[in-house]
Amino acid sequence: MAKDYGLPPRAEENRAIVRARLAEITVGGGTREAFTVEWRGKLEHLEVIEMQVGDLYYNPATHRIRAQAGHDPKRSEALHAHPWDADSQTYLGRLLQVVPHDPARTDPEFNELSASLKEFGQTDPGLITHEGVLVNGNTRRAALLELHGPTHPMRVAVLPPSCDWRDITAIELSLQLRKEHRRDYSYINRLLAVEELVDQGTPLAAIATTFRTTMARVRQDQWVLSIIRQLVRRSETLGVRLSLVAFEEQAEKFRELQRAYEKKYSANPEQADLLVENRLAAMLLGFAKTDVRFIDEEFRDVYLSKALPESMSAEPERAEGAVSIPGLGRSVQGPSPAVAAARALTDAALHARAVTQPSSAASAEAIAAAQEQFNRLRRAMDEAITDAGRDARIAKRKQAAPARLADANRSIEQCVTDLVLSRAQRSLDEEAFDDAVVELRKKLERLAVVAQKTVGEPGDGLAWLLNATGKAHLSG
Repeated sequence: MAKDYGLPPRAEENRAIVRARLAEITVGGGTREAFTVEWRGKLEHLEVIEMQVGDLYYNPATHRIRAQAGHDPKRSEALHAHPWDADSQTYLGRLLQVVPHDPARTDPEFNELSASLKEFGQTDPGLITHEGVLVNGNTRRAALLELHGPTHPMRVAVLPPSCDWRDITAIELSLQLRKEHRRDYSYINRLLAVEELVDQGTPLAAIATTFRTTMARVRQDQWVLSIIRQLVRRSETLGVRLSLVAFEEQAEKFRELQRAYEKKYSANPEQADLLVENRLAAMLLGFAKTDVRFIDEEFRDVYLSKALPESMSAEPERAEGAVSIPGLGRSVQGPSPAVAAARALTDAALHARAVTQPSSAASAEAIAAAQEQFNRLRRAMDEAITDAGRDARIAKRKQAAPARLADANRSIEQCVTDLVLSRAQRSLDEEAFDDAVVELRKKLERLAVVAQKTVGEPGDGLAWLLNATGKAHLSG
């Protein structure tokens, strides 16, 4: 069920104003503006009225700032407990203006919206409940309030009086996903919206339809959010921890991580866990997705262990005994030493990030130590990724020539099929075919010369090529 945030302080006054203005429209005649929304499974055409922006309320359930609200734990707690208080509403207004991954900075898109409203005025109406809660248009209200003050009018469509919090959630999602909507949810807020629908019992197929995506993508979103929540919990140290916002710009890396994990898990679950931890550490240390791709389950053993500080290079022994499962009275074998070591590295990166984040309340000495730890880990990771990338490029070059010959083989096989078809239809251009064969001979002769100079010990294939092209004398 959707959370019930109750009614704002001016609920009754706003109901009276809304009823009066809707009545004025009904008896006034003339052209009436309408706004269409999907309401409980069908399209509903709503009347548009004007309300003073100061009489309206930001929607505490909006998905647009769900992740950002946790950036300041104290204000976030107050927001959940008292969403209609002036401080909470001010906090919501600020969150609507900031960059999703950095709540300390104003979003350039908000500045663009403000400039547009100042020059052209409001083009599209917002959407409110009878109590004055904004279901759509929260960011526009923040901009209008900043530009013109609380008495400035805002055009808003009015939902039916029976609208509840579940309706508010459904309508907001529906409007957000309209193609003409210009400001998308941030990545984490999209994941949270998916989670909320799952918690409400919405079938995955329906969620996929809502977000215009596939069920596989919805499952991927669930997996990613579960990993991010684990990372937030694991980051807690010295009384601080990372927020969901810290992972806002990692969308593509998480998607690639999930695909790599699924592929590896079917063959070897432990190697899949190693792959995840190794890549998470690099992501937390700020490496690009093109660098993270060089990291596999063997990355630590082959490259990273020799670059790590000595205190982190050794693998812990597998714990004696097993890990208990709460509530079941049973236990399972703990993680292998390799997985435990990989998790320890990820945790070290998490703790360093948490302590050094701008909102950290840790002491100056703790922050300095964490920054030094972060720098050491990043230098080690950079060295290891450089080595892995070099080896990957070498391996790619080694495979380039055989891969091109494999492509040529497929083309020749198709040529055979084409010849058979042309014989039946008597459609072959014999002169063009002969010219192509002559060109093929020249290319094979050149290939034989270069291959003989490159390959130390010719195998059966190269020996045949040398004989077929008359280059066998070069082998001496």
